Amino acid sequence: MLPGVFYALLAGFLGAVASSSAKLSLGTDYLKGVCETGLRTWGAPRASAQGGQTTACDWLHVPLRLLCGGLVFTCNAVMWTFLSKALRYSSSSARTTVTTTASNLISSAFLGQLIFGDSHIALWWVGVSLTLSGLLVLRRASPNHARSPPTSKDN
Repeated sequence: MLPGVFYALLAGFLGAVASSSAKLSLGTDYLKGVCETGLRTWGAPRASAQGGQTTACDWLHVPLRLLCGGLVFTCNAVMWTFLSKALRYSSSSARTTVTTTASNLISSAFLGQLIFGDSHIALWWVGVSLTLSGLLVLRRASPNHARSPPTSKDN
């Protein structure tokens, strides 16, 4: 059971990393802004774009976007591998689904705050808590096993 939970947690986390990478890859000029902030922080000389000169950030964000796009596909492939392993080692697919979903929601919240500076209001956390509570109720509900027909004794 423990390997199934571990693989489900990793699958949820990798799903969150994949979605964050997609946002970095396809989003607005976030990577370019991070590059410019990094250059200012590290004290690299800035060239003025007004004089026809370009900064490293004017072209560096393109390979970074491509790298993030590759990370989307890689994380998704590894995520599906871990999810299938979690399903194999778990006694219940509902348990795996709940664990993966919970891990994905919480990882997405923390990655969003860490990478993008997102702040989640209390209403968001209430919604996530209700969603996770509903998933736990589904997980704890005992499945209806089909009963085998009663056998009759032949006299």
